Amino acid sequence: MEKQKNNTPTEFKNRLRQLRNEAHLTQAQLAKELNYGYTAIANYESGRNQPSIEGLIKLSQVFHVSVDYLLGTTDSRQHFM
Repeated sequence: MEKQKNNTPTEFKNRLRQLRNEAHLTQAQLAKELNYGYTAIANYESGRNQPSIEGLIKLSQVFHVSVDYLLGTTDSRQHFM
C-alpha cells in the first residue's frame, strides 16, 4: 500500500498546471472543456480558489488521474472511476 502524503494547496495548483501542460491545453481550453468561466482555471492555478468536490471529479476525469493525485495525497496517477 502506498504511503499517504500531506495535502497542500500548492501541490494541487502545481499538479493541475502540470497536467494541463502535458495535455497541451491552455487555461481557456480547459475551462471550455469543463464548461467553466475562462478565469476559473487561472484562479485554481494561482491558488486564489479551489474547485468543489464536483470540480475535482471533473478534473480527474479529464486528465484520467485520481482525485488523490490532484490533491497531492498520492503520487499514483491511477484513475479508479
